[in-house]
Amino acid sequence: MEREDRVETLSEAECLQLLSTVPVGRVVYTEHALPAVLPVSFEVLDGRLVLAVRRGSATARGLDGTVVAFQADLLDPVTRTGWSVLVHGRADVVSDPDQVRRVLRSGLRPWVGDPEPLFVALVPELVSGRRLFPTGPGGPGRAALRPIGTGPVNSGFPFGS
Repeated sequence: MEREDRVETLSEAECLQLLSTVPVGRVVYTEHALPAVLPVSFEVLDGRLVLAVRRGSATARGLDGTVVAFQADLLDPVTRTGWSVLVHGRADVVSDPDQVRRVLRSGLRPWVGDPEPLFVALVPELVSGRRLFPTGPGGPGRAALRPIGTGPVNSGFPFGS
């Protein structure tokens, strides 16, 4: 049985910092009146999440001007440790040419290549996250987690509710 003190609730600042350590997350949006989930490349810029999608795709159409959810994590199935962050907010296509150039300079590109990517900015309105510590002696914060960015990304390991 897992102890409740293995799970730490993260602050919004911690969540955004952790998001900046992984290159891919999952965006949840509505497509044909049904929920759709798609892995996307992203980065955190000026407190916003900027997603890279293929121009003209169903995803691009489904994201512009809508409320979406975004989730990213770094989980280790061997040690059963890691973190998960969930963000809700409004997504809008980045149309300002200066902002587009800035994102292009950052190197952000869609997970599936596209010579002319479309960037969508998600302004976080609700941000939540959890960190799961290893079981055993020492308790939360004392056992070492693997360094950020060195473990597998795995969306199949739930933290519970």
